[in-house]
Amino acid sequence: MTRRTVSRPWADALTLGYPATGPSGAGPEPQGAEAVSLKQVPSFWLGSTPVYGDLVLAPMDGYTDQPFRMVCRRLGAALVYTEFIHAVAVVERPERVRHLWAFTPAEQPVVLQIYGSTPRMLLEAALRLQEFGPAAIDINMGCPDRRIANRGAGAGLLRTPLKVARIFRLLSRQLEVPVTAKIRLGWDDDCRNYRLIARIVEENGGALLAVHGRTREQGYKGRADWDAIAEVVQTVRIPVLGNGDVRTVADIERMKAHTGCAGVMIGRGALRNPWLFARRDRVQVPPEEVAQVLREHLEANLRFYGPRGLVLFRKFAVQYLAPFRPDSTLRRQLLTTEAPQEFLRLAEKVLGGHKSPNPSPRPGALV
Repeated sequence: MTRRTVSRPWADALTLGYPATGPSGAGPEPQGAEAVSLKQVPSFWLGSTPVYGDLVLAPMDGYTDQPFRMVCRRLGAALVYTEFIHAVAVVERPERVRHLWAFTPAEQPVVLQIYGSTPRMLLEAALRLQEFGPAAIDINMGCPDRRIANRGAGAGLLRTPLKVARIFRLLSRQLEVPVTAKIRLGWDDDCRNYRLIARIVEENGGALLAVHGRTREQGYKGRADWDAIAEVVQTVRIPVLGNGDVRTVADIERMKAHTGCAGVMIGRGALRNPWLFARRDRVQVPPEEVAQVLREHLEANLRFYGPRGLVLFRKFAVQYLAPFRPDSTLRRQLLTTEAPQEFLRLAEKVLGGHKSPNPSPRPGALV
């Protein structure tokens, strides 16, 4: 079969995944030997694409949209994933999900994640999405939602290793972009088949694995099993991203040391603190910088979503402001106002008078 090359002009001029000091990405650039080293030695490769940095934004339904991905890239994320996209919708109802795969060159490298249970439908969706020039197409094999997993998609694929092999063999042979996977440790404690799935993905052309250290049955309960992630790292030669229970800079370093992973994928921890991508804990981020990022994120939401942008931004705002303990009146006003300028005024009122955020918000405070 003749393979057509997908144009990716951004690949030769990737934004360096270097921690910035503000949302604009402006900040002290690495100098001298450090700069040369960072530019010449990628943390890992995604197919033929070098990834300069070891911190990755995880795919999160309802959260990793274009505005939030840009915030994370500007703060230092070296690679970002979209929300998951239903393969059937890509093929049959693209107008309904087009916003999910929309991305800008400034976000690159960006991975488009799809989910489904039918190899041919996944292939058709991937063929259509690769036309937009993503860094890779990712197959979701980690979503624990019963509505998805019980139908054989998401984490449900972990119960059908032969189908996983067929999916990756099919896609890796017909796509011009790399195919990757995000997996969990298995369906439940009786079916922890993560090493088998990892080998299948690699042997059938997968270019990278992201491993969440819990089973589907666990959901997000209990502790992530970093030992299992380390086993995957030892099992395959393709890059492995460790995921699960990364909330602080210390967690990042512990994950890397414990597992030997090529990179750390950050999900829920990035919602409260996108500055993790700059290796900064929330306590280190002054209110003025929170206000700046919050404002730019809201403005991006309004540009992307139009009038719905403020309502869709509230879930991010509660995370930005939670450490500052807004009182009940301000919380109610923030979550009900429909005027962007009034929202910003209220947010600035919350942030005003704080010299540093309190890293331990009281229970129920805007979370």
